[in-house]
Amino acid sequence: MTALRPSAPASPARAGTAAATAGPCTPAAAATRRPAVGSVHSWDLSTGVDGPGTRFVTFLSGCPLTCLYCHNPDTWRMHDGKRTTADEIVAEAGKYTRFIAAAGGGATVSGGEPLLQPVFTGELLHRFKHELGLHTALDTSGYLGVRATDALLRDTDLVLLDIKSWDRATYRKVTGRPLEPTLDFARRLADLGKEVHVRFVLVPGLTDDPANIEGVAAFAASLGNVTRVDVLPFHKLGEAKWQALGRPFALHDTPCPTPEQTALARGFFSAHGLYAV
Repeated sequence: MTALRPSAPASPARAGTAAATAGPCTPAAAATRRPAVGSVHSWDLSTGVDGPGTRFVTFLSGCPLTCLYCHNPDTWRMHDGKRTTADEIVAEAGKYTRFIAAAGGGATVSGGEPLLQPVFTGELLHRFKHELGLHTALDTSGYLGVRATDALLRDTDLVLLDIKSWDRATYRKVTGRPLEPTLDFARRLADLGKEVHVRFVLVPGLTDDPANIEGVAAFAASLGNVTRVDVLPFHKLGEAKWQALGRPFALHDTPCPTPEQTALARGFFSAHGLYAV
């Protein structure tokens, strides 16, 4: 990180003037004048599921949504994460930059919900992009999109945006929250010309109503900046985590969608001219 004061010796008067005019050099410095520290669940290397190519993914702790099918409920509470500095995360990511670059990947900040910690998230994205030269992605529900500053979004090359339902009642049933903040954030990203990949989880008996899928598809197509849609079949791989936390898994008896059902859902998006996988 670039120092906030001149490196060359200076008189007290000149040093004070320089410090006043130099300004902060990173999002965290601008917001706090202190090193960025966040609550981190874990980090991992992944391929194909958290953005293009092989990526260094930082999973932050804390989420305002309580999605019925969440496969990481252990990320919901911020205080369950490990207090970690941005320096630690960037140093870890730096070990893999050559490999990531060769694999056409980058770095993704995910969660939980990363915008619950906007200063820390902004710091990571900024340093991934400007110090490590990596393509950056933000994985978010969009519910806290108002917390994403323009500076944070400038340091974000791609937004992975979860639109969990078009029907408002279903969205609230799935997440415990209203849909409109996500749609407002999606429109803002479109106005900024920011590339977006939409994610839609297909849950039989919950989000698979044709009118619901059509609503998400039509909205995504109307934005003009959605370059990919991931239709993600519901699975129960996270059920053991719910049990370990002593939480009932409401979708225990819900079947996973068949390949035919998933293909049919993708067809709604393809019919609107979107690339759906």
